[in-house]
Amino acid sequence: MSSKIININGIEILLVKSLRARYISISIKPFRGVRISIPERFPFSEGERLAHEKIGWIHQHYTKIKEHEKQSPAITELSNYKTRNHHLELEQGGDKVTIRIKNGVIKVKYPQSKEVNSPIVQKAIRIGIEEAYRAEAIEYLPKRLNDLSDKFNLPFNEVFIKNIKSRWGSCSGKNNINLSIHLMSLPDHLIDYVLLHELVHTKIKNHSRQFWNVLEVLTGKGKNLDKELKSIISKKCSKFKLF
Repeated sequence: MSSKIININGIEILLVKSLRARYISISIKPFRGVRISIPERFPFSEGERLAHEKIGWIHQHYTKIKEHEKQSPAITELSNYKTRNHHLELEQGGDKVTIRIKNGVIKVKYPQSKEVNSPIVQKAIRIGIEEAYRAEAIEYLPKRLNDLSDKFNLPFNEVFIKNIKSRWGSCSGKNNINLSIHLMSLPDHLIDYVLLHELVHTKIKNHSRQFWNVLEVLTGKGKNLDKELKSIISKKCSKFKLF
């Protein structure tokens, strides 16, 4: 995978050639900046052309993302950041930013010329944390979902673990269940609540009174758990939902 960085009106834009890309697309994400994915067969000039065409749109959303980044506190050596099975270690040294996840450690190393709160280091830290969440989610969530499925006789088709930042989970019409890796940031009882929420959707495809009554029977305190989950969402200033 080859890449190139261009600068338009003070905005750095990463152009990346991808084997998986079928068409040219733009994404703008907090702490990751602006990225244009280009199919391998296309030249970088096609990505540059799109960037110039869409610079107004890019600038509008880039400004919003930067405001969001300002509201998110930097993760530093003093944060003592931990996931379920990993802890974060930061080290200054070397000539580039690197991320390594091994033996329960998220190791982010960055050059002496960079501050820990610089965008490139904060981006690496968040990528490392997300990859740790992914590994933990793949190990924990499918097994726990199967256990609850068997216990309450709520069979599902397939489960998919994804880096979804807009919802904790969802259930399709074919009873495929999608789960966010960010579930691993929740305590066990709330993870179970989300999993049961999606399992009930295998029988009831809406949020009717019947749905909530069944969920209340299964959890014993569904309304309280829903309030607790919404409280956590509010504190994180996130927009996670259940579907």
